[in-house]
Amino acid sequence: MLRIDPASPEPPFAQLHEQILAQVSHGILAPGDRLPTVRRLAGDLGIAPNTVARAYRELEADGVLEGRGRAGTFVRATMAAGQAAPAAASARAAAQRYAEATRSLGVTPAEALALVRQALGA
Repeated sequence: MLRIDPASPEPPFAQLHEQILAQVSHGILAPGDRLPTVRRLAGDLGIAPNTVARAYRELEADGVLEGRGRAGTFVRATMAAGQAAPAAASARAAAQRYAEATRSLGVTPAEALALVRQALGA
């Protein structure tokens, strides 16, 4: 079940992206499974269709989902050559959110990298 937490500092598209990615990684969504339409999922979650569309687009770019036009959006059966595995896609999304957060806080890229190195070394 997908949920959006309006109190979360994480944007809704990112919440949706991470939840779908987690469901694929844990086998809850299996290769070939069809996802709800953008409009239906947006209505169910009470968010804008563009928010769902963005999450789907990013997951397609990560090689996790496959859009088949009018047939719908499906969990990709196999990873395309050069596409990230779900764990790598999840890490990339987390890194993007971290970069956005540190920028908004006025942290320099060098300081942000130092913080990551420190966290990884801990």
